[in-house]
Amino acid sequence: INAEYMGEKLDSAQGILIPGGFGDRGIEGKILAANYARTKKRPYLGICLGMQLAVVEFVRNVLGVGNATSEEFDTEKSRPHALCFMPEVDRERMGATMVLGARTIHLRPESTASQLYFDLLKISERQRHRYEVSADFIDRVEEAGMHFVGRNPQGDRMEVLELSPEDHPFFFGTQFHPEFKSRPGAPSPPFLGLVMASVDPSFRSQLGKRAGMGARHYLVDE
Repeated sequence: INAEYMGEKLDSAQGILIPGGFGDRGIEGKILAANYARTKKRPYLGICLGMQLAVVEFVRNVLGVGNATSEEFDTEKSRPHALCFMPEVDRERMGATMVLGARTIHLRPESTASQLYFDLLKISERQRHRYEVSADFIDRVEEAGMHFVGRNPQGDRMEVLELSPEDHPFFFGTQFHPEFKSRPGAPSPPFLGLVMASVDPSFRSQLGKRAGMGARHYLVDE
């Protein structure tokens, strides 16, 4: 996707999903797609890289840091980094050096995230990434209207982002990979939210009517 053909490609889309990935191929097109979803109010789900690029887009176009990017795509460190390398990850060795496996995430009460996850305030989801939202931008992004409603237990790692329902029908991002727990008959909450928002603008009224049995997949082992 590029600026010239973006409308042609996305005007007919009822919802937009940007999945996880690595490398810089197609990154600017994905950032354009995130911008399109945010400004045109199309339902959006960003997974891992898709969440990260939603942050980059917001920092560029709302905060006005036009050359912001992720450290992943700027090895020369010549531009502001909205995403940075995680300190516990090995910078030299790529094999099995990511943050991996199930991690606990605390959700903000009454957020879209909590509503999607059966009103749970603490969930377990599986991770697979090396980069995170830079601490230099967290407060500025939240003050401008993008909310980090899911964080690690220490509160310093951003796991879930969303725009408020007043600003957007459904704009949602996860640092974790919800597809790892999605099952036939028990779709992962972020995917379900995207599909519901794409077909029914009043989807939020239906969230509380779902059977609570699905919650067991996301409970934290104490």
